[in-house]
Amino acid sequence: MTTSRIAFIGAGNMAKAIISGLLAEGYPDAQISAAGPRMETLNKVAQEFGIAVSTDNAATAARADVVVLAVKPQMLKEVALALRASLTHKPLIISVAAGITTASIANWLGENQSIVRCMPNTPSQLRAGASGVYANKFVSDAQKSTASAILGAVGIVQWLDDETLLNPVTAVSGSGPAYFFLLMEAMIDAGVELGLTRECAAELTVQTALGAAMLARESEYDVAELRRRVTSPKGTTEQAILSFEQDNLRASVLKAMQACSNRAVELSELLGK
Repeated sequence: MTTSRIAFIGAGNMAKAIISGLLAEGYPDAQISAAGPRMETLNKVAQEFGIAVSTDNAATAARADVVVLAVKPQMLKEVALALRASLTHKPLIISVAAGITTASIANWLGENQSIVRCMPNTPSQLRAGASGVYANKFVSDAQKSTASAILGAVGIVQWLDDETLLNPVTAVSGSGPAYFFLLMEAMIDAGVELGLTRECAAELTVQTALGAAMLARESEYDVAELRRRVTSPKGTTEQAILSFEQDNLRASVLKAMQACSNRAVELSELLGK
């Protein structure tokens, strides 16, 4: 993997997160480059990471073994069509643009391209991301390993055999951070209503969320068992859990995530034309 030349088309937050993760893993900066439309932005990236930058997407991609498409979904078609003539050497393509299928990307870039599609999330900026990943039939085992190493630099990677499963992945982990932020926001507001200062409620809520996530990650027990172990019969936690269950929290979560997944399908159809 250390011999692969990696080109990022787009130098926004997700590209910078992956670049930062790669460098932290010891990947040589000389093997990484980035391209984008604004030199001001690119200069900041070059200064921060010590990598080569350019406003010429095509030339940057033409020299790469791996091309990471890290542009906004609305821009991907235009960018991909402009790259088509530069990809005759068939590099590995990794797309982190939400909602755009591998079939659409192949249609724009040219047939028989090795394409990996990734649904990352914002905690990738802290190397605590969770990515669902799908590879089309042209991706070799070696290229799949390369993609795992690149995307694994910012968090965990879950490979999927069915591309349509990226829609529920969007509902679980892609949009998931916002659900937790909403719950945390509600807990902070409730803490204030109960008499805490906002600063105190915020500190306790955020640390509790962090600790619960760490415990869920490291414990030998699943989250249902961990929840049971905190919920003593006739205790304080039980009253809160009973209230959540009476208000049908599980059904509300399912309904919300179904709406998210459905919208992912709609956007995929819209943006992939």
